[in-house]
Amino acid sequence: MSARRPVRTALVAAAVALLWVTAAACGDAGGLEGAGTTPTAISPAKLWPDLRPASSPAYPYDEAARETVKGIAVPGDDIRKVDPVDVVQAEIAAHPADYGSKGAYHATVDRMKECAPGGDRARCPLLKAYYRDLNGDGRDDMTVGFRLYPTNQTAVRVYTVEHHKLVQVLADNDAIIGVELAGRAVIVRSPAGISGYEYRTTWAWDPDQRAMVFSRDEFLRTGKGRHSHTPAPSASTSASISPDVSPPAGTP
Repeated sequence: MSARRPVRTALVAAAVALLWVTAAACGDAGGLEGAGTTPTAISPAKLWPDLRPASSPAYPYDEAARETVKGIAVPGDDIRKVDPVDVVQAEIAAHPADYGSKGAYHATVDRMKECAPGGDRARCPLLKAYYRDLNGDGRDDMTVGFRLYPTNQTAVRVYTVEHHKLVQVLADNDAIIGVELAGRAVIVRSPAGISGYEYRTTWAWDPDQRAMVFSRDEFLRTGKGRHSHTPAPSASTSASISPDVSPPAGTP
């Protein structure tokens, strides 16, 4: 699974600035002023109208990932009382093909042992958990991240509580630059193969599928760069998450 995002703050700021300038100009001149020549509108051109529509997707894509987490209790339906270490351990136990001795993420198993009391916290792959209502039910959901060794990928997981059970509603693995929570969406930023660009994917809550689903994928320029013929470097630092998210009590 892979991932990519949108930024609306700049557009809002630009709109506010434009309204302020327009209002000021009207006040100074005493009336409306012309905005100049308006470009001619060009309607979309539909290509190949007789082309037979595809009846199936070109490649499989997991649009929604729902899975009840077995063996994890939720005291009082309060997700903050769930230990993220136990949640990751439950995933490892439930997916031996991924985390077994021949699995792609087999080294994560040994690293998770360092998350226990007395372990080497610097080697623990689990990142700090964050809490926010992402599905609109008025209760906090939990966003968990952990490194997937020996690869350069990071797992991003979102959990909610339904019928007194812990349910995973987002599972995304990718090489990650950063992660953000914006409203009820999860935004994942990933490196591109061309320097100066990045992928941004937005996952948003879908009430019909009752899961966080892929909603937007972007390839954006982030600065000056040159073409690179080598894979983007691994994000070795922890994924960054917007500071307005409430930190959990007692999480690592």
